[in-house]
Amino acid sequence: MRELVGAVAAVIRIDAVWLAVEPLDMRAGTEAALARVVRVFGEARAHHAYLFANRRSNRIKLLVHDGIGIWLCARRLHQGRFVWAPPDAGARLAISREQLQALLLGVPWCRIDANASIRVA
Repeated sequence: MRELVGAVAAVIRIDAVWLAVEPLDMRAGTEAALARVVRVFGEARAHHAYLFANRRSNRIKLLVHDGIGIWLCARRLHQGRFVWAPPDAGARLAISREQLQALLLGVPWCRIDANASIRVA
């Protein structure tokens, strides 16, 4: 998976990653996901990535505005769930690229700080 994230990063520049705490209906396509980004974050900024999960946190969608168009990626877990932000975290949350990689791998990303060091909760 790390190679995939690295390959995508080589093709698509991502300067900031934002996590939307409220669940998204995974039937939502590009237009509905973009509308949610605009509603939650105010705008879809170029080179920013926006991450959504469903209620059970076993599916995620990542919407990226690359400056020209929109990319929408999806991932589904057949077992377990993604570690997601608690509901009291607010409607949106900025996460680092390292935290995004940890989230995609199923690691508790909340425990990784800006220096990519792991801390005990």
